[in-house]
Amino acid sequence: MKKYQLLLLSLLSGLLLSIAWPANGFPGFLFIALIPLLYMEDKFPCGGKRSCRFYGLVYSFPAFLIWNLLTTWWISNATSIGAVMAVTLNSLFMAIVFNLFHLTKKILLKKRIAYIALIVYWTAFEFLHLDWDLSWSWLNFGNGFATYYKWIQWYEYTGAFGGTVWVILVNILLYEGLNNIISKAGSKKRIIHFSVLSAIVIFLPIISSFFIYNNYEEEKDPVSVVIVQPNIDPYNELYSLPPYVVMKKTLDLADEKVDKNTDFLVCPESAIQENVWERQLEKSPSLNRIKYYLRDNPNLSIIIGASTFKKFLKVDKPTVTRRFHAREKFYYDAYNTALFLDTCNNIQLYHKSKLVPGVEKMPFPQLLNPLSELAFDLGGTVGGLGRDKLRKPFTRCRDSLKVAPLICYESIYGEFCAKFVRNGAEFITIITNDGWWGDTPGHRQHLTFASLRAIELRRSIARSANTGISCFVNQRGDIQQATKYWVTAVIKQEVNINSELTFYAIYGDYIGRISMFVAALLLLISFVRRIVKDDDVLI
Repeated sequence: MKKYQLLLLSLLSGLLLSIAWPANGFPGFLFIALIPLLYMEDKFPCGGKRSCRFYGLVYSFPAFLIWNLLTTWWISNATSIGAVMAVTLNSLFMAIVFNLFHLTKKILLKKRIAYIALIVYWTAFEFLHLDWDLSWSWLNFGNGFATYYKWIQWYEYTGAFGGTVWVILVNILLYEGLNNIISKAGSKKRIIHFSVLSAIVIFLPIISSFFIYNNYEEEKDPVSVVIVQPNIDPYNELYSLPPYVVMKKTLDLADEKVDKNTDFLVCPESAIQENVWERQLEKSPSLNRIKYYLRDNPNLSIIIGASTFKKFLKVDKPTVTRRFHAREKFYYDAYNTALFLDTCNNIQLYHKSKLVPGVEKMPFPQLLNPLSELAFDLGGTVGGLGRDKLRKPFTRCRDSLKVAPLICYESIYGEFCAKFVRNGAEFITIITNDGWWGDTPGHRQHLTFASLRAIELRRSIARSANTGISCFVNQRGDIQQATKYWVTAVIKQEVNINSELTFYAIYGDYIGRISMFVAALLLLISFVRRIVKDDDVLI
């Protein structure tokens, strides 16, 4: 096969992946999107060429570049440098994984083992990509069903990694069936075998999911929640308006819905626009204004976002994210923080822990901290932020009800969210500011991922976004009362709390961990086999 034909096949895969993606794509295309890549890999004109070992990297890279570009181009609305880095690096990582599959197949010469390798290599890559300094898990295959959440109610057992395995497995089965037809090498019985098996693997999970969806009933244990969407322009207003004006708008909106029976008020990320020093919370005008508001609403608990700072004392252990206050001559850490206030005197804080690379944290800080001044701006704080090590839910003082405070980007990480639930969270709040990306697919994709977390953990979600989309998500993943983008809004609803743990909440990303083990084993076997092969040639 000619090289331009290989390139066209690669581009076709990229386009299929793109039109499958939320929020407006149809995920059925995910089941065929890898077929052009598999066919391309089968037709590499290798012969005895040593350069063929990199064909998987070279010819799959355009597919993943197209996919990343067409689905996450909106990052450029906030930062052109960030967009280039995210799209290029993520595409490169994916192409490397595909090349590992190609090499394993070439060395072991066994198609079935190579297909197993593709599944575990890709799943292991997604798992590793969840938790390192360049983490960007937006395009994990399992996220592709976010708008068709009725297909994947079984995520409560597997998490989104179940969707990843599903996608790759179906592509392999369909490709093998198609290949038997094209090559005319397979018997009619074999073609029927692959057709039936493919149909079962596609439709059995979907049918099971609809059964789960239609039979799932939430236990009636309601709390009344108000969500505020102040709709303040993050580029022209949010950081220029006086803090008291921002706070007044937020609380005036809340007044439209809050009454004596309201349990929670959820306000967005960065709703408090002043520098809040954690060792001097009592001096914050915004926090004191909230306390005053709570006097008139004694049954209310408020979750709200702010930028906070903590001065280092002599006994404090230094961190890699510490900064130096040049005027006052002390070290401190900065945080993206969620605060919890109720009628108890103790203000609870949670520091965002899944930080956006290059924006909220400098990747590999020990190595790159000298370059921190060059960190690009995606909105919000530039440079390294501090973070919490523990996933600690907020606890309401009057009855110990626990709620998970997810901040923006954190909501795309399944096992991360599951740790809050294992620590007792009975429902989830997401506070975010998606306005940095403009009215693009970015904020809509982010919204749909909330449905995945609701299904995995069977927790109700209250989502407050500064500029949209705010909403409620029930335990089946249904998005309710979704507000419009760039519209000031306040919504209210009763949501059911839940203390039961799903299989996924207990065991987390076990599919990813198993894939890591099997992938390492296959890579080791391939490496040893390659060495033995080279020795045989020398002999």
